[in-house]
Amino acid sequence: MPTFDYDLFVIGGGSGGVRSARLAASMGKKVAIAEEFRFGGTCVIRGCVPKKLYVYASQFHKHFEDAAGFGWQVGETRFDWPALVAAKEKEITRLEGLYRKGLENSAATILATRAVLVGPNTIRLTATDELVTAERILIAVGGHPTPHVDLPGHELCISSNEAFDLPELPKSIVISGGGYIAVEFANIFHGLGVETTLIYRGKQILSRFDQDMRQGLQAAMIAKGIRVICEDIITGVAEGEGGRRTVTTKAGEVLTVDQVMLALGRVPNTGSLGLETAGVAVDARGAIIVDDYSRTNVPGIFALGDVTDRVQLTPVAIHEAMCFIETEFRGNPVSPDHDMIATAVFSQPEIGTVGMSEEEAAKAFDDLEIYRAEFRPMKATLSGRQEKTIMKLVVNAADRKVLGAHILGHEAGEMAQLLGISLKAGVTKDDFDRTMAVHPTASEELVTMYQPSYRVRNGQRI
Repeated sequence: MPTFDYDLFVIGGGSGGVRSARLAASMGKKVAIAEEFRFGGTCVIRGCVPKKLYVYASQFHKHFEDAAGFGWQVGETRFDWPALVAAKEKEITRLEGLYRKGLENSAATILATRAVLVGPNTIRLTATDELVTAERILIAVGGHPTPHVDLPGHELCISSNEAFDLPELPKSIVISGGGYIAVEFANIFHGLGVETTLIYRGKQILSRFDQDMRQGLQAAMIAKGIRVICEDIITGVAEGEGGRRTVTTKAGEVLTVDQVMLALGRVPNTGSLGLETAGVAVDARGAIIVDDYSRTNVPGIFALGDVTDRVQLTPVAIHEAMCFIETEFRGNPVSPDHDMIATAVFSQPEIGTVGMSEEEAAKAFDDLEIYRAEFRPMKATLSGRQEKTIMKLVVNAADRKVLGAHILGHEAGEMAQLLGISLKAGVTKDDFDRTMAVHPTASEELVTMYQPSYRVRNGQRI
């Protein structure tokens, strides 16, 4: 039997990598984890966590306005961007410390270095040029924003990475993209008082979401003052006077703004990782190809999380890590379950969704019942705000199984998490109908829509 330095060597200190290292080490395995930047990965350092904090910050101006309708008199307000950046940094540093503490308590070896594959069981630590060996190597290095290097002037643009730490808040910004990152940052910047323009090549934002959610959110964004330009793309960015940016589009628009943000998707962090040397196969996008158990084509090398480009969500990476540990170290083969994943878009208003959209379900089932409610939430009756909440259930008429649930409105993400449990369990519309409403809440609409709003037969609305 060959002797290795480690039972498990993890490359990447994000959520999936840390969970794998900590669990394996707590079982008594000799584990090392290498991270060249900061522990916590995209989610904690430059993704979900700071984004949600900035979402909260951007909502306060609306809360101040709404307060007047409830009898409050709010005095002059002022926003301090450096104070927000500093508070964010303090919080993610605290969280990073918890990640490190968990690894230390489980006796995993922490290595502050880049790690590169040099063979099926061998890794080179670039900080010391040391070679170490491991029986199993797990790659969990995540992804990064697409740099869009073919765009003239791309070097003058920022990505979501830089958006959290800008030295000053811009007065105006153009955001290129129509996915959830672009949409969330458009709402964040607008909420902080920035003149915001969103440019997207498609006919409508959020191409993979249910049509009603897409339409409802886009209309809400436009109504509150975000300029949304669809069916157009940026063709060039040039430096203007005073460090400003001049943006030209394919349709001939010219915009002068303080910042340009590219939110055009993410790609796996597989460059200069030694994959080719070790013989690890990747796809056309550079994602590591794995089987149902996160195994690569090379025995002893595994990969999980965003670097595999399966489902780019933090909870998915953590779930894949737990399945990896169960399979490789507990002798209980478990493959990750990527079906019926609840997701949220932290736009304003939020989108919470789980299961099939109406469009997806219409392609898979002959007869659908669609239950849809659109209403002004109770809070808006006194605040005077005109935003609408939309709730929608997609039901297979044949067996009454709920195929999808979609919400646009306040705290939609919180509701989507609970709906995810129900739909994962195979709930039917009859189960919804038997459930007593919690009144007065917005979510009670989910259990009081007794008659379908319309049906979809053979792909056609009736």
